[in-house]
Amino acid sequence: MLRRMIAGLVASAAVTLPALAQAPSLSAGPQVRIAAVTQPLPTQPQYTRVDQPILRDATAQRSNGRVQVTLSTHAERNLAGNEIVRLVRSGQVEIGAGTLTTLSGDVPILDGVDLAGLAPDIRDAQRIAEAIIPAANRDLERFGTRLVALYPFPAQVVFCRAAFTSLPDLRGRRIRTFGNSLVDYFTALGAQPVSIGFPEVYSALERGVVDCAITGSGSGAAARWPEVTTHISNMPVSWAVAGYLVNLAWWNRLDPQVRAFMEATMKEVSDAQWALGAAATRDGIDCNIGRAAECRIHNVAARPMTEVVATDADKAETQRIFREVVLPGWVRRCGARCGETYNEVIAPISGVRFGG
Repeated sequence: MLRRMIAGLVASAAVTLPALAQAPSLSAGPQVRIAAVTQPLPTQPQYTRVDQPILRDATAQRSNGRVQVTLSTHAERNLAGNEIVRLVRSGQVEIGAGTLTTLSGDVPILDGVDLAGLAPDIRDAQRIAEAIIPAANRDLERFGTRLVALYPFPAQVVFCRAAFTSLPDLRGRRIRTFGNSLVDYFTALGAQPVSIGFPEVYSALERGVVDCAITGSGSGAAARWPEVTTHISNMPVSWAVAGYLVNLAWWNRLDPQVRAFMEATMKEVSDAQWALGAAATRDGIDCNIGRAAECRIHNVAARPMTEVVATDADKAETQRIFREVVLPGWVRRCGARCGETYNEVIAPISGVRFGG
């Protein structure tokens, strides 16, 4: 099913994801109104191609109007993203979504789902994300919230203002990063991590405040980074994995039929987001390097970039840094229990044990 979703997304920029509907219809009953704050911006494909057509529109259609979801974005609510747990916990919204990096301040174990170098393949990233949900919810439920789905953005890759051919070329360069594990990763490469908010990165690259920056391949395309950078790596460093949270008290009070309906809906949302993450990763690179025929989700760059294909040595070095630097650094910040949870839940998928 995932392959079919990806094929459909790549085949047409106008694909309508509700055509892939799997959630059941809902019988008549009292109306349920849900406020949801999900993606950072209203123009993002994650919002226009998944949240709006499935979480909002299909939910209303399948429930015959019984369940009504009012959607908004972080930008529309003037949120930075790190307030999502508290917003959902307080009951100001029933559903909220944000990247795990921004949510991990409240629940540090969430940062372990998307460590730099952990999952070069999106299929492993999905398996890790789904496996960690029960452990994450044990912590989140203390905050009155619960994860009901995880999903990725396009692969987080490096954009640079000047040519590079491999990871060693990044030594000494100032690189915009976000999150502790990316700081650890680029420091281990000999680069200089710089923390800059996403809206300010374009001007920082343009003025030479930073030499390179990391973001999703498609996110960079949407933000017009090809105008201020020349080279883009095709190697996924991480996936900016994000999650949909619900208010636990509200979730538990739902009519069991409505809750089952929403569980099925969120499963469909999650499947569609993973499919979009896979398709948008390559699409973002194709758009950035000027391959108009393959650019179907984002906009093709007016000034095409050069794709830097990861070497076997780059991939091996990334795995070494993950094993020797990134993973131990996260466990130090998160605590011994996180290391135990990692070895129990994630290591069987990643093939790398903490302390092993």
